[in-house]
Amino acid sequence: MSAISQALSGVKVVEFGAYAAGPHIGKMLATFGATVVHVESHQRPDGFRNEYPPFKDGRPGPDRSGCFAIFNDSKYGVTLDLKTDVGIALAQRLVGWADIVIENMRPEVMSRLGLDYEKARKLNPGIVMISSCNMGQTGPRAQTPGFGSQLSALAGFCGLTGSPDGPPMLLYGPYIDFIASTLGATAVLAALDRQRRTGQGAWVDLAQYESGLMFVAGALLDYHTSGGIADRACNSNPNAAPHDAYQCRDGQWLALSCWTDDEFGRFARTVGRPELAVEPRFATLEQRKANGPELDAIIAQWTLTQDAAAAATLFQAARVHAYPVSTIADLFRDPQLLYRRIWRRRLHGAIGDLSCYFSAFELSDTPGEVMAAAPLIGEHNALVFQEFLGLTEKQYADYQRQGAFA
Repeated sequence: MSAISQALSGVKVVEFGAYAAGPHIGKMLATFGATVVHVESHQRPDGFRNEYPPFKDGRPGPDRSGCFAIFNDSKYGVTLDLKTDVGIALAQRLVGWADIVIENMRPEVMSRLGLDYEKARKLNPGIVMISSCNMGQTGPRAQTPGFGSQLSALAGFCGLTGSPDGPPMLLYGPYIDFIASTLGATAVLAALDRQRRTGQGAWVDLAQYESGLMFVAGALLDYHTSGGIADRACNSNPNAAPHDAYQCRDGQWLALSCWTDDEFGRFARTVGRPELAVEPRFATLEQRKANGPELDAIIAQWTLTQDAAAAATLFQAARVHAYPVSTIADLFRDPQLLYRRIWRRRLHGAIGDLSCYFSAFELSDTPGEVMAAAPLIGEHNALVFQEFLGLTEKQYADYQRQGAFA
């Protein structure tokens, strides 16, 4: 791990989390200098280690998971068997050592383990704990398990996605997890600031479900003020026309939208059809929406003569909203992402050379860094428990003999 000056140097974090929502908070803290210890066990490893591809060479294994690697770089990895008294004892020592505890288990799990906030603050009065789960810690559905795809459906996203005469569309990946984790990191830092000023700890009860509602704020407001219920509308937007994705000559797609009549005029001149801007069927937003299929056909005919990136450049020069639709491969060669060093290559103990994803924000005076690739399972047991917690070699060996690190 590097020792460069960073904003969160000296902040100690223990993470009883798995999958995305909890570990993503820890990752953001770690890349800005916090010492983050990720706790799991060989018997119950983080679910991303075994359950989600991709895996190195297509072969599953706890140290071969790309999904685990992308959410856990810059951390220390330990194993504790929390079904044993000795494992719990060491977990409590970690809580006593830490400034922040991150957990995203179901409600009451931490309480059953003796690691809930009430117990934690007896061990460490200034502790900041964040509990991030689907529904929050209270309410009739608090115990409901589930993953991001289902939660995005419950939060209304999927009901707004797809064709009006087709089924709702599930969003790609645990979208709502990352809304929650970004809010969670902000809340944790606010609590840490208060801890530094007053010595007081805090318990942050973060409901991922509730976090997602801000992304449907417009639809919620419409219902609240007028009773209107938003529905699926393919790619259309009530305030823009055209507003869609169009296939190009190179097989790529172009996302294009015009938000004012003036912008549509610039669009028309760019495609060599300035008369479109004054034609009655396209002159206003209402007319363009009413004649959407005809307009889409004209645009599609033109884009099929262009490469997507070149067309986007033309439109951007004319101040028309347009971007090519990137493939995953495009994201690794995009000059903007390369310039901002979003990909930082590190050597992983089992996967080898790995592109680690840096947090999407930077600090001017205390820049962050991907400190190391994600840990192998239990990689830092001796380091964390002997150097961080101060166990002697004999004490460590005794705990090991009693099965604490299973």
